[in-house]
Amino acid sequence: MSSKWKQLAALGQSVWYDNVARPALADGLLERLMREDAITGGTSNPSIFSKAVLGSDLYDDDIAGAPADATPEQVFETCAIADIQAACDLVRPIWESTDGADGYISIEEEAAMAFDAPEAVRRGHELRALVDRPNVMIKVPGTLPGVEAFEQLTREGVSVNVTLLFSRERYHQVAGAYVRALQARVDAGEDLHAIASVASFFVSRIDSKVDDALPEDSPLRGRIAVANAKLAYADVFVPIFGGAEFQRLAQAGANVQRPLWASTGVKNKAYSQTLYIDELVGRDTVTTVPDATIDAFRDAGGEVRATLREGVDEARRQLDELRAAGVSLDEITSALEHDGVKQFADAYDEMIDAIARKRDEIGVA
Repeated sequence: MSSKWKQLAALGQSVWYDNVARPALADGLLERLMREDAITGGTSNPSIFSKAVLGSDLYDDDIAGAPADATPEQVFETCAIADIQAACDLVRPIWESTDGADGYISIEEEAAMAFDAPEAVRRGHELRALVDRPNVMIKVPGTLPGVEAFEQLTREGVSVNVTLLFSRERYHQVAGAYVRALQARVDAGEDLHAIASVASFFVSRIDSKVDDALPEDSPLRGRIAVANAKLAYADVFVPIFGGAEFQRLAQAGANVQRPLWASTGVKNKAYSQTLYIDELVGRDTVTTVPDATIDAFRDAGGEVRATLREGVDEARRQLDELRAAGVSLDEITSALEHDGVKQFADAYDEMIDAIARKRDEIGVA
């Protein structure tokens, strides 16, 4: 029987694996997911690498073989780059067969770059050069300085995954920056074809925060993240990328910047484990999935259909009711962006600590 995940591809949605690290590469898991579940790309972050380093011996040789004077940060970079290169090579046939529209692996900039646009631009170019694969995407946080860095990187030919997006307002800024950067390339007589981008719009974290602000019996609990995402698609993606300005860019070879649904693992066990997959199926989008969600959706019954453009009026009503209940979604999304950058920074610190501990375990001076 064909995997349910393959049905998403038929509806125009790509599925990327949200756990790219050496274990999934070494045991053939990523390759198997590509074959059996139509996985066409992947993402990584320091938290994923930290768990992989501490939970396996797959990095021991690299760690032991690093120069004695190498810092944990340098060791991490060497290990991470090797993993991203291997993953890029694995999905490169997809990148080639889709003419650069799919088949990407994302590597994350350090959170320290989140509020320093020039440094984020410098690091973006550096990471792309280190990975040295045409199908790598550089993850840049969607802070205001991050949006500025994203626009410049795109203008300079770097494919970017803009991450930590929670509000429709910030997503609108990101989409506008993408269009401006592509237009600048056209005006300069430069190619558009080799550039791709995704805008990573987070979902489950919104419900976690909103639910905490609502009464236990509120019918809005578990509904706002989906409503916010549906309106991001209806009010930002559709008018911008379906509009005349972008259509002229598309004729010049531009790829659509696809919304990527991130943080799709359900936090509240009372909700369906596939809630954020089932409700956000739509053309020209990507969904990223952790292992548990892959298994849950594969095993679940029910029809797979394009749901993203369903219930848009209901989504507007739900957000109106949220405001009437005295809950500010703007305040919540702003706090989530701040918290997200801190979580990224903490994850990086944990990764560096994991490398240091592993060096101690294997007796590296």
